Amino acid sequence: MIPEITVTELAEKLKSDEKFVLLDVRELPEFGYAKIEDSRLEVLPLSRLAEEGTEALSDSVTSQTMPVYILCHHGNRSMQVTTWLMRFSYKNVFNVQGGIDAYAQQIDPSIGRY
Repeated sequence: MIPEITVTELAEKLKSDEKFVLLDVRELPEFGYAKIEDSRLEVLPLSRLAEEGTEALSDSVTSQTMPVYILCHHGNRSMQVTTWLMRFSYKNVFNVQGGIDAYAQQIDPSIGRY
């Protein structure tokens, strides 16, 4: 089973002071359409992750001490990344169900959709 959080749960976490990483694995051109603004956001396109593997991950992610919420457009790529990280024994990783599209529909339409 893949650990997941809903966009509603993510919205609550974004309002909090909780320490976590919001890892967005969409490709860079996609950010022109929709983006969550938060200091905990880290952008790591799936194409770069595929090329560089775990070397592409930031210290925040590799420390494995903070929760990592993984986001993409609809939740498919982020689910793949969550599963992949779990194979490397990451235990604190969570797919964001429905991705940024669900977040825009259910939480904040001002961030845009594509």
